Amino acid sequence: MTLLARRHSGHSHAHGAHETRGQILDRGWRYDLEVWLFDTFLVRGRVRELRQRVLDVAQLHPGGSLLDVGCGTGTLAVGAAARLGSSGRVVGVDPAPRQIARARSKARRARASVDFEIGVIEELPFADESFEVVTSTLMLHHLPDDLKGRGLAEIARVLKPGGLLVVADFDTASGDGATGDSSAVGHVPDLLANAGFTGVDRQAVVFPRTHHGWSGVTVLRVKKPE
Repeated sequence: MTLLARRHSGHSHAHGAHETRGQILDRGWRYDLEVWLFDTFLVRGRVRELRQRVLDVAQLHPGGSLLDVGCGTGTLAVGAAARLGSSGRVVGVDPAPRQIARARSKARRARASVDFEIGVIEELPFADESFEVVTSTLMLHHLPDDLKGRGLAEIARVLKPGGLLVVADFDTASGDGATGDSSAVGHVPDLLANAGFTGVDRQAVVFPRTHHGWSGVTVLRVKKPE
C-alpha cells in the first residue's frame, strides 16, 4: 500500500526500480514507521480500518487468489494470505526494491505464503485471467490519468471473468466522497468503465482530521463481466 501522499507532478526513480512514469516510494522500514505514526497520531487507526475494509469488500474465501498492485511493504497482502489460507494464492507487486524486500521479510516473520515481485501496474508480469481478486490501495494518485487507464486495463486482463477489483484512494477536504469529485479518486470510475468493469460499489473511510488536504478515502469495488 502506497500511503503518504504528496501533490506532485513528474516521477522519481529509486535505484534498481522498474521504470515507470508513476511516483515511486522506496523507503522500506522507514515507510512502515511513517505509516504507523500517521495512523496512530493523526488519523486514529483509520489506515488499519481501511485495510480491513478493503479485505472485507473483496469477499475473500479460502483457496482463492488475490493480486495486490502497488503492494508497498506488504501489510495488506499478508492480511489477505491469512484469510485465503494455505490453499490460497496471494501475490504482491510494486516497482520499489526496498518495499518488496521489506514485504518479503514481513511475510517470513508472519509465516505467510505471499509471492512479492518487482513490477509496474502498466505491464503486470502475469498471464491473462490469473486472479479472482485484485486490490490497489492508496496508490493510483501517484499515476497520471493516462497511466491509470493503462494500469486498469492490465488489471482487467489478469482478472478472471467475474473477478473483483477493489480500489481505494484519497478524498480532498473540498471533495465529495460519495461522488469522487475533486478528489484523488477523480475520474477513476470513468476509467474503470473504460477498462470494462461494471457495478461500482462505494464506501467511505473518513479521517478524524484533514491531513495535507486529504479528508478520507473512497473504496470502490467493481466486477469484470463474466
